[in-house]
Amino acid sequence: MEILLERPVLVLNRLWQPVHTCSVRRALKLLCLGHAQVVQTEGESRYQTHDIGSWVEYSGEEPAALAAELIRSVKVVLRIPKIIVLALYDRIPRKEVKFTRQNVFLRDKHTCQYCAKVFPESELNLDHVHPRGKGGATSWENIVTSCIPCNTRKANRLLREAGLRLLNEPRVPKWRPLFGLSEQASDRTWQEFISPDRKKVSMAL
Repeated sequence: MEILLERPVLVLNRLWQPVHTCSVRRALKLLCLGHAQVVQTEGESRYQTHDIGSWVEYSGEEPAALAAELIRSVKVVLRIPKIIVLALYDRIPRKEVKFTRQNVFLRDKHTCQYCAKVFPESELNLDHVHPRGKGGATSWENIVTSCIPCNTRKANRLLREAGLRLLNEPRVPKWRPLFGLSEQASDRTWQEFISPDRKKVSMAL
C-alpha cells in the first residue's frame, strides 16, 4: 500500500491548468478536507469530478477489475486518483527549478554538452564551463552535463584552450509541473492537460 500512496497525481488549479504533482497520500488528504475533487479519467462520465462521498461510491462499482489500483481499509475501498482539481486555487505558481546534479542532467537530457552523446547517469559528471579555478560560478549558467572522457579532456581549461564547443548554451530551466518526473512515472491520462491538442481546443472554443 505504501507504494500506491506515493504514486504521483497531477494537480490542476481551479481553472483546470496543471500546477504540479503530489502523492496519492496528499491527494486523498485534500479530497477528505474538501480542498480538492478527483477528476474521473475513464468511462462515459470522463472528466466528471468527485468529492469524497461520490469517489467512495464510484470506487466500489468495479473493484475486481482494478485490484492493483485500489486502496483498502476496514470499511472503505478507494480507487487511486490520477488527477485532482483544487477547489479554490486559480493561479499558476511561479517556481524555480532547484539547482541539483540530477536536475542539470534532466535539463541537458543526459547528453554530454561537448560530444553530444547520451549516457547513463552513472557515466556523467558536471562541468564548469568557465573553470571554478578561474572564477567560474557554480550556477545554471555555468554548469553543464559532461561525460567522463570529455570532462577529463577539458580539465581546468577554457573551451578554446581545450578545443571544445558547447552543444547548448547553459540556461536556467523553465519550471513546469513535470520537471524532474520520469516519463515512466507520469500517467497517459495527464497528456490532455500537459500537452493539449490545440485543434481540439480550437474546435471546442
